[in-house]
Amino acid sequence: MQTVLTSTRPWGRWTVLGEGEGYKVKRIEVNPGHRLSLQRHASRSEHWVVVAGTAKVIIGNQALVISAQESTFVPAGTDHRIENPGPHLLTIIEIQNGAYLGEDDIVRLQDDYGRSDEQ
Repeated sequence: MQTVLTSTRPWGRWTVLGEGEGYKVKRIEVNPGHRLSLQRHASRSEHWVVVAGTAKVIIGNQALVISAQESTFVPAGTDHRIENPGPHLLTIIEIQNGAYLGEDDIVRLQDDYGRSDEQ
């Protein structure tokens, strides 16, 4: 039986829904008016599906807005960020793929909460 892992962050929280060899699935909840770090991952790509709310997304040099039932892809090594510009909770399903999916595969380029790569 798999243990459910949830982590609370300054912007909201994430929960691991499932994982296996080369993949991990998370539910990411972003509070209104908050955003994740501008970051990148060396070893994994991410596919985001919005299930509730509206997301402002930065992927490389591209900015887009995606809403429920829309999705986007983040290649490994690409700078990216999710922001919740709306008045309601943003819920995203994130599918990670790659050879290494550890939480320490992150380079934070900018963080609203003063966190470093180790946090």
